[in-house]
Amino acid sequence: MTPRQLDTEDPDRFYTVTGGRTDAADTGLDIVTLVLTESAPTPGIQSEHAQILTLAESPVSVVELSAELRLPISVVKLLLVDLIDTGRLSVRGSAARRRSELPDMETLKQVLLGLQSL
Repeated sequence: MTPRQLDTEDPDRFYTVTGGRTDAADTGLDIVTLVLTESAPTPGIQSEHAQILTLAESPVSVVELSAELRLPISVVKLLLVDLIDTGRLSVRGSAARRRSELPDMETLKQVLLGLQSL
């Protein structure tokens, strides 16, 4: 399936899978963020969530999940946020940091000045 086919596949299905949410930009996840299952799928959870939990038994990137599930990355990001928020999935790697957790620019400038003076 080509990326073009994914974009035009079934918008109603994507709407249903994400519960109508569309803004994946604020998830703090990028395509190389690694995720790891913290608990096994339980009866009654959404099938896409169950698939993610099964696929992420060892660390897997967002883009790999997107390819494996044949879903757009934006949809996968929204599904991942659901699982992260419920503690069923953890995020690994530097991409796991949200913007609010990053040092402010002034601190970074001070570190740079300190390194330059060595």
